[in-house]
Amino acid sequence: MEPVILSLLSGLASGLSLIVAIGAQNAFVLRQGVQRSHVLLVVAVCALSDVLLIVLGVAGVGVLIEQAPGVLDVVRWAGAAFLLAYGGMAAVRAIRGTQASQPVAGQPGTWAAALGTCLALTWLNPHVYLDTVLLLGSLAGTHGPDGRWWFAGGAGLGSIAWFAALGAGARFLAPVFARPGSWRVLDGGITLVMVTLAVMLVV
Repeated sequence: MEPVILSLLSGLASGLSLIVAIGAQNAFVLRQGVQRSHVLLVVAVCALSDVLLIVLGVAGVGVLIEQAPGVLDVVRWAGAAFLLAYGGMAAVRAIRGTQASQPVAGQPGTWAAALGTCLALTWLNPHVYLDTVLLLGSLAGTHGPDGRWWFAGGAGLGSIAWFAALGAGARFLAPVFARPGSWRVLDGGITLVMVTLAVMLVV
């Protein structure tokens, strides 16, 4: 098999192995997909953010972050605070059972709110930098000057495919979430994920 294809497939496999996991991004995309609320916007922001971070990592920004650990510390605490706040809101919804098929009082959330939440969950999460910038950037370096960009292309393709599948596939869960109790379970799970991630960040 050609080295280019090997680099591309290696990047695809590596990217998917890091992205396909329960996390803040995936939980949010799943929730938006089930609600059918600004799904295209959320998927595009998550996928393009990952691609940008992968490119920065392959370009060598990961080295700069390693030399300035204080930057990650700031992001770590800010991210933990945001995750706790978001998890707290999900917990309130789960306890009160106020969540129906729309986020607030039967009205769809605004695109600005969805965009802001999506950007925060992505760019305030230190694990995103560790996975996409440092880890994928380092792995890409093992494929040589030319192969590393094919590796980056594969990893970026994996992000785009995963978020698109998650956002589009979540709509098939809509019948399940026609029952208010299902929303309580989902919000309870989101609470658990967010709080766990926040604790992991600070501990």
